[in-house]
Amino acid sequence: MKNHPAARGAFLALLSALLFGASTPLLQRLGVGVGAWMTAAMLYAGAAVAGLLLRSGSAKEASVRRVHWPRLFCMALFGAVIGPAALAWGLQRTSSISASLMLTLEAVFTVLLSCLLYREQMDRRVGLAIALLTLGGILLVLDRTGNGSPQLAGLLAVLGATVSWGLDNTLSRALADSDPGRVVLGKAALGAACSFMLAAASGETALSFNAGTGLFLIGATGYGLSLRFYLLAQRAFGAARTGSVFATAPFIGAFIAFGLGDRGGSLYLLGAATLMLAGVFLHLTEQHEHEHRHEALQHEHTHTHDDGHHTHGHATMPVGAHSHPHAHEPMRHSHAHTPDLHHVHQHGEKRQ
Repeated sequence: MKNHPAARGAFLALLSALLFGASTPLLQRLGVGVGAWMTAAMLYAGAAVAGLLLRSGSAKEASVRRVHWPRLFCMALFGAVIGPAALAWGLQRTSSISASLMLTLEAVFTVLLSCLLYREQMDRRVGLAIALLTLGGILLVLDRTGNGSPQLAGLLAVLGATVSWGLDNTLSRALADSDPGRVVLGKAALGAACSFMLAAASGETALSFNAGTGLFLIGATGYGLSLRFYLLAQRAFGAARTGSVFATAPFIGAFIAFGLGDRGGSLYLLGAATLMLAGVFLHLTEQHEHEHRHEALQHEHTHTHDDGHHTHGHATMPVGAHSHPHAHEPMRHSHAHTPDLHHVHQHGEKRQ
């Protein structure tokens, strides 16, 4: 997939979406009677163990440095404390299908923040995709409005989780080129510790063995391993597109929820699913190629020497992927690309 960066990024984002999407309906079932903060703590305890096991431990990946810790702490706050707690609280008060579909709006906030902070381009196709996803979210809110205030409150809590995870996704873009295992470990460990302290402070630490084990395993796969694939996808084709392809996760969750017996369907729900699926399809079929210029650049990340961008020399040329500080000379060329680490440029002026 080296010659098709969008396909590689989409594949990794879909793997991440599959793991996270499956976790949502399972979380609703196993989290019954467990406090929101304690649920978040167990989920990210599992994710921390996954991160510990997935560390590269080699020179293939750039290390997480002390300068990265403030950003990692913010990622933990939004993504591993507020986000999962809001989701857990909302899932106990609304339909798992509606909640799963509402999570699609995470892509909207991720794209908008990525365009704002990283200058990732949003053309008409991307804009239409975002509009469809947003309209789908509005239909979901209208659907829950007719089912009483508890259902609506639960759905709005899930919406709050998507805002929090959108911030987390945008912050994580700057660490996507570091060792993903170490990023997962750092974020998850900080998040689990903070959530557990909040659970203890609120007196909501009650947890059965079965619920604790289940939540831990969901965290290891649906949050830890899923985050690793998400970071690798961001590395391949940027934060905005990763967020949009990741929007398939809610449909996976809704499908599993339906299989588990949730039959709370309506015309609003069907319309929302149709609009959101169309929005995701627009991103999955995106093609982008034009002549562009690379300015001189120095940075560190994992790379190979067969991608047309890393032409620097070595005394002994390494085989395969490796990481070290390196410089890029100015160059101009044309090829299929996405807004990854090397392709954040203004299209009106076609420069990087």
